[in-house]
Amino acid sequence: MKRTSFYPIAQALLAAGLFGASAPFAKLLLGEVQPIPLAALLYLGSGAGMLLLRVLRRGKSSGVDVEARVSRADVPWLAGAVLAGGVAAPIVLLFSLRDTPAATASLLLNFEGVATTLIAALAFKEAIGRRVWLAIACVAAASVLLSWQTGGNWGISLGAGGIVLACVLWGLDNNFTRNVSAKDPTAIVTVKGLAAGAFSFLLALGIGSPLPGLGVALAGLLLGFVCYGLSIMLFVRAMRGLGAARTSALFGAAPFVGALLSFVVFRESFGMPALIAVPLMVVGAALLIGEDHRHVHTHDVFTHEHRHTHDDGHHRHAHPGADLSIAHSHMHRHATQRHAHPHTPDLHHRHDHPQTT
Repeated sequence: MKRTSFYPIAQALLAAGLFGASAPFAKLLLGEVQPIPLAALLYLGSGAGMLLLRVLRRGKSSGVDVEARVSRADVPWLAGAVLAGGVAAPIVLLFSLRDTPAATASLLLNFEGVATTLIAALAFKEAIGRRVWLAIACVAAASVLLSWQTGGNWGISLGAGGIVLACVLWGLDNNFTRNVSAKDPTAIVTVKGLAAGAFSFLLALGIGSPLPGLGVALAGLLLGFVCYGLSIMLFVRAMRGLGAARTSALFGAAPFVGALLSFVVFRESFGMPALIAVPLMVVGAALLIGEDHRHVHTHDVFTHEHRHTHDDGHHRHAHPGADLSIAHSHMHRHATQRHAHPHTPDLHHRHDHPQTT
């Protein structure tokens, strides 16, 4: 079988680029709307946009299920993802953005990959070898450089600390979402976006936050659809092929989009710590992209449902009268299989690694 496909890597990088662009544009909107109402708009925009895509896709359906449907067993994982990543994290982030330069905030969001990897390894036992840990170490070192104040007083700034906390919450969100990544990503984003957005909106009303005008509200909804909705959808798809840790770590390459936009929008510039942090983040992303993990492993018998084709060596079941060249989804059974090939912790390779390298 071939080396890890570049397709999920490209999905992760594009998802990260869209999300990285959200920080400077959100900072612009913060001049017109308070953090909690803006968080509501961003997530309502992501959920409503995905819902519209689902309606349009259903209208063009050929009768074949392309994606697996969300089941009752997925609800606890989705609920945890909504509370951690959809409610708490964006509110913490938006409050922190008010006291943090947009370029620094965009790059500091790389710490999400570190948090996701630690949670994936310690809580969910995802296989992470030395190369991946080295990549994460590069991103962590860069994040420390970006959050450390070099002015009159040494220490971590309150705004930077808030962004790190938001990243930890998103790390929980990513790992919860990984457990439902086999299911329809537009459904996942619709649920997460509408639930998180509704909670933030009710919270804003409850504490008396003023609501923005129509123009600002529409801008927030559009920003949420593009930079949150489409980004999360691509992120979920990438996790199918890469796992939570590697997908999140690739976000280390994307917030540079936000930093570049910050230079244009806010005329901000990098200090020496940021100039050192940038190549560290690039090295971390390069280590992940060049990973070649292979060993003899055994697939036990198991049954699941997800989008798949029949050209990857793991789906050899029959479909009488069906066109096997078209991606589709249905419940299917995997027989016992033992082989060796390059792989990542995708849907079919989440086995134990006692001595992962």
